[in-house]
Amino acid sequence: TWTTLGKFAPIRDILRPSTTTSNRGCAAIAEARSVLEHELETIRTGGTWKGERVITSKQGPHINVDGSRGDILNFCANNYLGLSSHPQVVEAGIEALKKYGAGLSSVRFICGTQDIHKDLEQKLAQFHEREDCILYASCFDANAGLFEVLLGPDDAVLSDELNHASIIDGIRLCRAKRFRYKHMDLNDLETQLKESQSSRLRLVVTDGVFSMDGDMAPLKGICDLAEQYGAMVFIDECHATGFMGPRGRGTDELLGVMDRVHIVNSTLGKALGGAAGGYTVGPKPLIDLLRQRSRPYLFSNSLPPPVVGCATRAVELLLTSNEIAQSVGDKTMRFRNKMTDAGFTISGSDHPICPVMLGDARLASLMADDMLKLGVYVIGFSYPVVPKGKARIRVQISAAHTDQDIDRAVDAFIQTGRKHGVVS
Repeated sequence: TWTTLGKFAPIRDILRPSTTTSNRGCAAIAEARSVLEHELETIRTGGTWKGERVITSKQGPHINVDGSRGDILNFCANNYLGLSSHPQVVEAGIEALKKYGAGLSSVRFICGTQDIHKDLEQKLAQFHEREDCILYASCFDANAGLFEVLLGPDDAVLSDELNHASIIDGIRLCRAKRFRYKHMDLNDLETQLKESQSSRLRLVVTDGVFSMDGDMAPLKGICDLAEQYGAMVFIDECHATGFMGPRGRGTDELLGVMDRVHIVNSTLGKALGGAAGGYTVGPKPLIDLLRQRSRPYLFSNSLPPPVVGCATRAVELLLTSNEIAQSVGDKTMRFRNKMTDAGFTISGSDHPICPVMLGDARLASLMADDMLKLGVYVIGFSYPVVPKGKARIRVQISAAHTDQDIDRAVDAFIQTGRKHGVVS
């Protein structure tokens, strides 16, 4: 009986796991630890270990890095317009913090929608010239929340084989039939469109700009095929919004197909202030349905007011003038031309993502470390972020970089490239 048990044994002894159970648990943890440590060692020996350098200043073209002396030139941020530390953007965030608080402690549909959220959504819809907009915590969430709402088992999604991981993961969540076409290959896309003609809805999905190579999707050809075969077009514009096209609207504006691309996902975490957040713009019925069924939207906290304030001011700056957006192009070509003249292979074209192709993962890592010693912050990219044998240092040009900054970076690349036998 309980009385008898209580008389002879303390309750803690009754509830304590048996020695056998405890040993099994320890063995399981030990085995898991061994598996994880083996995997980590495989990454290290393969030269693909990704360390995290610690920045001790605000984001910008010039930063301070823990363990490095003096001013460091930053050439690997997604801060394409230099707005991450723009005085007006920062002040807007401070004012939003003071007026609206640090956060909402709620999802949007319960008590997490403020007037500033609706205002930012309206401005983003206006910026992209679409009917409506919905905000997410990130563009990863926007991609995760779109496809399973829009597409069902009677539908088909046709995706470029090199689309961003968040697009791939989002497509995996939906029940539509999946077709993958070769990278930017219009002939293969047409083949997939023909094979999927029995589907109810079809959606062609592509990055506007592919972030690892800086190459742009052939949107005009994609739109031509989509119209010919009765499909819709979706683009992810994370590496285009704010600076591609005459007014910075993105690759659809640059390539003259704004009215032919139906859905756009993008981010607030790169050119538009650099804090956090993503969004979908498109037809109002789609946006309304996403508010009802998109799981990342329904089950994630609202964007914090300071983030909303910063992003809103960034969008307002771009709606007012295209001067900042236009300044990136000339600086990009200055870097690309000087690096090519020095003997480096630069992937992509006409985009501020300038991948310096090296091939070997360890070489990319060592060169990036040597660049930091020369006062230039860049990062080596290798598998699984890029395919094996395609390691590179991805340089990103910002409107905030001066010509002197660019020339200094090129000189550092030449010095480091000679050391490692990449250029003569």
